Amino acid sequence: IRQCDGSKGELQEVATISSNAAPKEDFFVRYRVNLFVDNRNTEGAPVVFETNPTYYNLFGKIEGKAFFGTVVTDFTLIKSGAIHRARGGYLVLQAEDLFKDPLAWDTLKRTLKNGEARVENIGEQYRTVPTITLKPEPIPLDVKVIIIGTPYIYYLLNDLDDDFRKLFKIKVDFDVEMDRNWENMRRYASVICNICREENLPPFEPSAVAKIIDYSSRLAGDRKKLSTRFNEIAEIIYEAGTWATLEGAEKVSGKHVEKAIEEKVYRVNSIEEKLLSMIERGEIIIDTEGRKVGQVNGLSVLDIGDHVFGQPSRITARTFLGDAGVINIEREAKLSGRIHDKAVMILSGYLGEKYSREIPLSVTASITFEQNYGGVEGDSATCAELLALLSSISGIPLRQDVAVTGSLDQHGNVQPVGGVTEKVEGFYHACKIKGLTGSQGVVIPAKNVDNLMLKREVVEAVREGKFHIYTAETVDDVIELMTGLSAEEFHRKVSEALKSMAERARDFFDGEDK
Repeated sequence: IRQCDGSKGELQEVATISSNAAPKEDFFVRYRVNLFVDNRNTEGAPVVFETNPTYYNLFGKIEGKAFFGTVVTDFTLIKSGAIHRARGGYLVLQAEDLFKDPLAWDTLKRTLKNGEARVENIGEQYRTVPTITLKPEPIPLDVKVIIIGTPYIYYLLNDLDDDFRKLFKIKVDFDVEMDRNWENMRRYASVICNICREENLPPFEPSAVAKIIDYSSRLAGDRKKLSTRFNEIAEIIYEAGTWATLEGAEKVSGKHVEKAIEEKVYRVNSIEEKLLSMIERGEIIIDTEGRKVGQVNGLSVLDIGDHVFGQPSRITARTFLGDAGVINIEREAKLSGRIHDKAVMILSGYLGEKYSREIPLSVTASITFEQNYGGVEGDSATCAELLALLSSISGIPLRQDVAVTGSLDQHGNVQPVGGVTEKVEGFYHACKIKGLTGSQGVVIPAKNVDNLMLKREVVEAVREGKFHIYTAETVDDVIELMTGLSAEEFHRKVSEALKSMAERARDFFDGEDK
């Protein structure tokens, strides 16, 4: 009995403690108002930009208060999400941010399909044992959802997600460039003016505005276009304004813009400088003078993310008796991309049509990019590869002071390529560190002329005759420049060499048969 009395006392004590510790219910809480969405300061339809589109930020949540190892809540702790705040208006999301949350995308699709928005914690969807909790009524949905993303994400969703095509029926493409006309240049000047006003930067002189516009065309890769990558343009504007301020100038001039561009490149071009240093020391072998048989300087573009630059590459070809045709060493070593493989096949087609109408090609040729260890992709070296191959067959040397870039079709027409500005500047820098002779230059496709937006240093070198830029419509134009012979004479010598090889191959096989 004493034990029972003791237990009873302990139980009463625990009950008293629990009773005193229990949250005292506010009698008036049931009469309170939970302001779910406040749009009193919004003019017109709400436009909500959700920069962190997690499940809770999009669809709301029911918060709780911790109490003795458990959680208590009431309707005043129901919080809205972005989709509720955008009701009657627009919700704008970034695709990459949206897909980082595994539940956000599926819930968004379900919400749009059902036409109603629910406030429900994630735990309620995965709880094994249902519990009593608040279940707010769904809110009818009246919102336009705009997702901003890359073309890759769009096509991926369009192919793999059937709901995406049904829910997002309107697609809008935004170009990364626009025409370079007076109206757009005037708008560019207005953008520069607004940035200067907002950031308290010195005003830009006309020369500085002109430099910004030229830089924009360089980003677009076309002197008749302007880039709409305004983030990169704004960076140059900020830096140019800072340089002007440091110099105590009242206005930003063209030299300040040039300084900002140079400093931006200097911060990220360490790899380019190392490669140029290796060319200067002879570790990367590039000949910028003289003539050689079966060798030509091609041009490639290296993109390391925050910096794009051109680099010369030594392309060589060797030919000998056989019937294997053109062997792409990069392909055999699995260092060649599909487009480059196709380019070599096009080269073989031109070779066969041009020289093998009367005699079979009894030749085996190997083509490679020397000192290439990272792979080759693209068709911009097709013209250079053909020249190296024909030079090896005929024994006619090619100029080493002129680099060649350009794609080629089976008829011998030179086709435009990408990165022509970087390629020209890349060979110019290589020639500069090895010594400019006044005869060096680059051959580019004639249709790439509008894509040239060269630095002032290169433009001045061309103007002074220290460096040259040649254009070509057909491979015959390149042949005449690189060999000093007429195209007819060159082709005749190649045909004679191939005929001689075919006769030697025939004599060899006839001797074997005997």
